Order: sequence, then structure tokens, then C-alpha cells
Amino acid sequence: MKIEDWVAAFYGHPVILPFCHEQSQLPMNPKNLTLETRRSLDRLTPRLEAEFADHVESEEWAAFRRRLDAYFPRLFRLLLDLYGDRYDFFYHLERILTLAARSWLERPADLKTLDAIREADPNWYQQEEMLGGVCYVDLCAGDLAGVREKISYFQELGLTYLHLMPLFKTPSGDNDGGYAVSDYRQVNPRLGHMDDLRALAADLRAHGISLVLDFIFNHTADDHPWAQAARAGDPDYADYYFIFPDRTLPDQYDRTLREIFPDKHAGSFTYKPDMDRWVWTTFNEFQWDLNYANPNVFHDMAGEMLFLANAGVETLRLDALAFIWKQLGTNCENLPQAHELVQAFNALVRMAAPSLLFKSEAIVHPDEVIKYISVDECQLSYNPLLMALLWNSLATRKADLLSYSMARRFRIPAGCSWVNYVRCHDDIGWTFDDGDAAALGINGYDHRRFLNDFYTGRFPGSFARGLPFQENPRTGDARISGTLASLAGLEQALLDNDAAEIELAISRILLLHAIILSIGGIPLFYLGDEVGMLNDYGYSQDPAKADDSRWVHRPRLNWAKVEKRHDPETVEGRIYAGLQRLIQVHKATPAFGGVEMEVIETGSEHVFGFVRTRVVDGREERVVVLANVSEHDLRLDANVLRLYGLSYRFLELIGEREIELNEGPLLLDPYQVLWLQAMPKG
Repeated sequence: MKIEDWVAAFYGHPVILPFCHEQSQLPMNPKNLTLETRRSLDRLTPRLEAEFADHVESEEWAAFRRRLDAYFPRLFRLLLDLYGDRYDFFYHLERILTLAARSWLERPADLKTLDAIREADPNWYQQEEMLGGVCYVDLCAGDLAGVREKISYFQELGLTYLHLMPLFKTPSGDNDGGYAVSDYRQVNPRLGHMDDLRALAADLRAHGISLVLDFIFNHTADDHPWAQAARAGDPDYADYYFIFPDRTLPDQYDRTLREIFPDKHAGSFTYKPDMDRWVWTTFNEFQWDLNYANPNVFHDMAGEMLFLANAGVETLRLDALAFIWKQLGTNCENLPQAHELVQAFNALVRMAAPSLLFKSEAIVHPDEVIKYISVDECQLSYNPLLMALLWNSLATRKADLLSYSMARRFRIPAGCSWVNYVRCHDDIGWTFDDGDAAALGINGYDHRRFLNDFYTGRFPGSFARGLPFQENPRTGDARISGTLASLAGLEQALLDNDAAEIELAISRILLLHAIILSIGGIPLFYLGDEVGMLNDYGYSQDPAKADDSRWVHRPRLNWAKVEKRHDPETVEGRIYAGLQRLIQVHKATPAFGGVEMEVIETGSEHVFGFVRTRVVDGREERVVVLANVSEHDLRLDANVLRLYGLSYRFLELIGEREIELNEGPLLLDPYQVLWLQAMPKG
């Protein structure tokens, strides 16, 4: 049926003008929106029931109807804002609801059971037992079957959350590390098949580990079927992307856009000679940006999302979500419609796969990061500010900027959680707020130059061995590539065979992890860091990787090094044992659940301090965390601890020793972290 015929049948008469005002004949104020929402659901419900007539008497349909009634008002409002000026609005709305209903009815029974469990315990991901790991399938274990064989190791490490880097079918050659997707329903043949992914998800779930995947939804690869159809001249699929006959509009857009990868291509558009057209390519010329102003794109990407949910994926990391809406005259980042799109996907998922979570990947200014975090948008969010400022503290030996920023920017909406990490697959960008820095007398531009020099080893006395990423010699802008161990000084210390520096490097590695394990949220380890994997400079010999320094910190996991993890005489064993102790205590400490955290004044610019407080079974659990970010012994006034710990006696949880503060200062060793739990009087 043509859209025009569908619309005429839906309303009982032809409709030409946009829906919003012409159908209701009323101004769209909140009261009328509520009325129109109810009318719309009443119109659509019989059509859905007719479509799924064989199911309307089932318990599954009753469950779907309950969720439809609960989440339709939010979905309707959001889609109305995005697409309500189209005369075919209800046609697209019905298609979207039909997609949700079909996806729910096809959802496997074990995942519906998981939905019920998670709905009964909506804060399950805020428990202190949570621990995440992230890796590339091929670099960790060869393929998906190999990852299944490593589940016992993941359990030993304590993981409850495993994030596998992009594993879908991609173009050959450079594919941005898997972020150019050729097909969202096909696994890269080198890694396995969709059935392997389903089996892995089920095995992980049976062992208490949630599967997390990237959802690359700002763009597709240029060989995706939609892009191929657009390239062949199909006008419907051409509207899935931003394709221009000449430079007129691209030039207008470029005036307000920033270049993301300036050394790869200037501007945000690529000329395609075979089409004689310009295509919007924010990141790479082989990644075509999707046009979400087209409701067909929303519908089809929702279908891909729900397909993955039904395959057993429990969390989707929404890649590059800040870029998903375009508007002339803006920088096309963090626009209000980008938030509305994610919220609409969220509402749809609540109907069809309610246990699925969203994780925000918004590596943008801290003021913008927070806007993506809510139970109605992304329940989880990477914490790039914490990551950047932890490295800043190691370079400066000062905790001032870390303390200042965390005190003002760590709090997030109830029901949400940070994902805290020391490093990830991507580069390190210095995302701190210049205003925060200025409040402490720090010039943001100059300080970023210093940090880039420090972590590339150019600064005299630096312990770090990193590489610049996307360095601009003219402006001095750059980001940093490097593994945790190499950036923390272990690479250089091992080269020098310097026992004292090796000890300091191990202490830095443990300090960083001790903070992300205790500050609040889900701690996330990059697998291999637990045994001190170093930079892999061999990437430069691979033409598909040579111009991307981020591959230096994506080494193949060396299982021979992992085998040394229980040998206390090895560097690997010392790091692993230290992390295992931290993980065990973290999981056994109720105060470390949730995200409530209060930064405290420690009396030393070299010590980062905070308090974790949580009420469990009517009893307040309280832990004071102190972290010395310098290589010097420090003494702290004991009154600080007595003030915030509300006690004179503490159990130091990591070392399992009692500390009594009747007199004298509190001593901290170089890079030492203390987890201090107040002990009852008597």
C-alpha cells in the first residue's frame, strides 16, 4: 500500500498537510498533547491487534500491552517532536510499534525471564559486585569460540560485564577498528557467525556475565547494503544518508563544523567520483553518516538494535551519539534532537527488550557528557573526565584539578551509573573544563601542551612512553595513545632494568585501579592491563593500521604473560595479585555500590580523598578513600580522617590492618591508596 493510501485509510479521508495541527485542529499545548496521545494509542491499538491476532489472548501480548501503555506517551512525544511535521507521521509510528511488538513476540524465553528479573531489580547494575572487562575478540582469543573458552578466566578475574569491541562484518583494509559496519546482522567471518555470538551470550549469562557490544549508529560503512543502493541511484536509500550534487551545502555546513580527523581528510565531506556526488563523512571517507531526519532510518536502526537485543546482548554502547543529528548553522554536535533520538530508542526498547541498557559514549565537554545520562536516555555513561584527570594527577603529582572537578561533576541522576576506566581502546583526550582549570590558576591550553609532552616522553623526567594521536603541529592539539603500563612508566623501567622504577610503575597501575574500583560506578578494565601489557609498535608494519597510533595500545593479549599471573616473583604476578586483592575487597564492601561520593579536603595537594556512604539494611556503611598521587611519603593530619570518618578507629580494608588515630599523623607511602572503614567504638 502506498503511504498516501495508508494515510487516507487511517483517517478516513485524504490528508495532505502536516499532521501536528491539521489533525487535532488545536494548538499543541501539553494538555492537548496528552489528549492526542490517548487518541493516537486508541487509533493504533486495533491495528496492532489485527496484525498480531494470533497472539492477542496470550500472556506475552498482555505484557507487551502493559509496556505499550506505559511507554507510548513518551515515545509519541519524542517522535512527534522529531517527525510530527510529516503528513505520514502515523504511518511511520505504526511501523515502529509493529516492529516493537514483533520483536517482543520473537524474543527468546530465557531473555524474557531476564527481563522480568531485571525489572524487579532495576538497580542491579549499581551493586558493588559489578566489574567490567573490555577486549577485541581476535586480539583476546582469536574468535568467538575462543572467547567462550576464556570464560573461566573472566570468572577468576571477577568480571560480571564483558564488552567485546566491534565484531560485525566490515570492509577489508582500514575499517576504523571495526567501527565501519557493513552488516549489523553478520559477524565478521574471521570471528564466527551470529549463532556463535548467541551461544557466547548465553554462556556468559549462565556464568553471571553480561554481554556488551558497540552499536555504531551514527554511520555505516560505504559497502553497507543501504549505501550500495544509494550509490546505485536508489532515491529511497539515498535519503538514508547526506548526499549532495555539489559543494554548495557542504561548504555551508563546513563553516561551523569541526574536523574530527584532520590528518585523514579535510572537512566533513568526501567526493565520490563514481557517483559524482559529495557524501557526509564525519570520521572517515568510508563511513557515511546516517540521516535521522528520515524516519525510515530510525525504524531500520531500531530493528538492528532489537535484533541484537534478541541475540542476547544486554548493554549497547552507543557510539558517537553526540553527532547523530545535523542542523545547518550549528556544529552538529550535542543537538537537542540527538537526545530525543536516544530517548526514543530507549522508550522503544523498554517495550520490546526491557532489560537492555544503553551506555553513552560522549567524549565531549563535561557539561555535555552529563546531559546524556538518565534512566530515560543512557543509564550508563563512560566517565572520560575521571580518566583524563587521573592521568593528569600522575603527571603533575597533584590532585587539585581532579578533586575540584569531581566535587562538581561526578553527581549524576538517580538510577544511573558511571563506567569508570583508566584507559580504553581509544586515545586519551584532555577533556577537562578550562573554567575548572582557571579556578586553580591553570591555563587550559598550555596545560594540555604539557600533558601531551609528558605522555609522549618529550617532557624531561617523564616516566611515560606514549605516542601522539591526531597531532596538529600548528595548534599543538593532540591526544595520547599508549597502554596503561607503558604510560605508567613500566615500559621504560623494564628497559632500564631499574628495580625502583619498576616498583613505582606497579604502584601507579594499582593506584589508578584502586580509584576506579572505589569511586562509584562500574569499574572497567582493558584486558591485558591486569598483567602489565606494554605498547605494541608492530602496528606500524600493517598498512591498514600504520597511520593510526591507537593500535599501539591494542596489542594481542599475550597468554604466556597471563600464565605468569600467579607467580609473585614476576611483574605480571605482582600486578595481578595487587588487582585481585582490590577486586575482592571491592566486591565485599557494600559502601562501594551505587555512585554517591563526596570529595573531601585532605590537607594535601598530593592526596585525592573522598567518602563513600551507603545505607544497607538500615545501617550506614562508610569508607574514606585516600590516594597519594605522588612518589613521595606523605603525612596527613589525623583530624581530617576523624572528621570525615566519624571515628578514631579504622579498618584499612586493602591491607587488613587496624589504624587508631589517637595521636600523630597518618602516613601514606608513595602512590598508596587507603580504604578506611570506621570501626565501632569499644
